[in-house]
Amino acid sequence: METITEQANFTSIMQDYGPVAIVWYILVAIALWRVFSKAGYAGILAIIPIVNIFILVKVAGYSAWMTLLYVIPIVGFIFSFFVAFRLGDRFGKGGAFSFFLLWLLSPIGYLILGFGASRYTPRS
Repeated sequence: METITEQANFTSIMQDYGPVAIVWYILVAIALWRVFSKAGYAGILAIIPIVNIFILVKVAGYSAWMTLLYVIPIVGFIFSFFVAFRLGDRFGKGGAFSFFLLWLLSPIGYLILGFGASRYTPRS
């Protein structure tokens, strides 16, 4: 049984990390805005929470319907590898970049793709 003290501690923790989460979301939205613009999609779609995943999967070269794989617990985790590697390939980046910067540290990788000199090559 939870006590009122445990609930208050949880609420306090969430209040401390709320501003950090907002800054994190804004950083990711800015990075994805640039990535989507380079890929020929409207950058404003990066702001909409679930739509940005659909567009990211399309930029990686998959069908937008495959975004539904993210809902399946273990399959979504594995599919995120494929999206990261395919996205890196579309921008001319290698496997190490895709793993470390597009999968593990994705906001940094998205910022590098969006603001760097890499060019998007669509699926052929």
